[in-house]
Parts: sequence; C-alpha cells; structure tokens
Amino acid sequence: MPTKRPELTLRHRALQYLARREYTHAELHAKLLPHAAESEAVDALLKDLVSSGWLSDERALEQIVRVRSSRFGTLRVAYELRQKGLSEALINSVLPQLKSGELTAARAVWQKKFTALPQDQKEKAKQMRFLQSRGFATAVILDVLRGRGDELECEDL
Repeated sequence: MPTKRPELTLRHRALQYLARREYTHAELHAKLLPHAAESEAVDALLKDLVSSGWLSDERALEQIVRVRSSRFGTLRVAYELRQKGLSEALINSVLPQLKSGELTAARAVWQKKFTALPQDQKEKAKQMRFLQSRGFATAVILDVLRGRGDELECEDL
C-alpha cells in the first residue's frame, strides 16, 4: 500500500529549489506561488530568504553569465537575464564584461560548428544566421567571418 507523502512547507520547497541552483527573486516567486494559499506568504518568505542570504539576484546573475557567456552573445544573454526578471541596473552592470569576451566566444562557437571561412554568399549568410541565432552582434560576426580575432587566440597560448 503506497504511503502518502507529507505536504512540503513553502519554506522547505523554496530551500529544495535553491539547493539545486541559484534562482532570481522573480523565478522563485513564480515557482512558489502555485503552492501558497496567498501571495503575501510567498513575499514574506522571499524577503526572509533574501535577508538570510539564501536568495540573491546578484549570485543568480553571476551564475547565468558564467554559464551562458561562453556559448552565447551579449544580446542573447541579456535577453535571458530580462526573462528571468532581473533589473535593468543589474543587467547593465554586466554588459561591459559580456561585450569584452564576445569576440572570443563567437570565434569559439564558430570554430566548433564550421571548419572554414565562407567561400560564397550563401555560405556566408548561413554562418551569419547561425551566429545571430546565438545572440552575437553583427559587428562581432563580421569580424569572425573576416578572419579577425585569430591574433587573440595566439596571444592566449
């Protein structure tokens, strides 16, 4: 006979989520809301988690940027940060860091997918679309497809 699992408290549920990964305030609020009798309980819990250091938008921002910046461009990472409910001030604080490594990331993503520079317009359009879908800026894409950025890789070795 199956045993009935006890209902998780809101705090316990929140801590289980936070044990897996960093969440933004908005993300955790959305995840907990269906399990709460009233939204004031969720707000109070989140306020307590922030004050105790368990919940931090800054840490979530750092984690997202660290994981995504090697595979995606500034535009895509900034879009994802907005989708997760982070403030524009926090997003703007990491944009210079994202932009500084964008050419290197674009070059690495391009090299993983393609073996050679485009030989015709059709191939160039294909490679540009691929890099644009990853959120890289047009100027960075053009630098990669012109073969620029090779000197950066030589200096890193």
